[in-house]
Amino acid sequence: MGLIGSIFGEVASTGVSATLNGVGDAAIKLREAITGDLPPEKKAELELRYAELDKAITEARSNVIMAEAQGHSWLQRNWRPLLMLVIICIVANNYILYPYLSIFTDKVRVLDLPDRLWQLMEIGVGGYILGRTAEKMKGAN
Repeated sequence: MGLIGSIFGEVASTGVSATLNGVGDAAIKLREAITGDLPPEKKAELELRYAELDKAITEARSNVIMAEAQGHSWLQRNWRPLLMLVIICIVANNYILYPYLSIFTDKVRVLDLPDRLWQLMEIGVGGYILGRTAEKMKGAN
């Protein structure tokens, strides 16, 4: 079943509130470990637990992306690339088209690109680069 399956099984069997209480307890213990209120062996145990939770979250995110990529719906498979394409079109408008077209007319506009969308594009491009690098390294081995 694996770690993720057991986590989702725990959530289903104990309920969401119990799971959130467990997460709260883990956060308190982690804070104690960071502030130095715990002995070194407890700190090591909490750091290991944190690493396991971080790995589980990363695997869960990866599974969601894989499920979307293998989905039956065209939109389900392609919404992330389409979002990246829209953001790239806004960037192209603001930094390529607008400067040149504004020389000839005042009817062109700079489109608003909130910081959150810019960050999303950076993450998307970074993830694509990392994914392609991993694919190439896997192919080389």
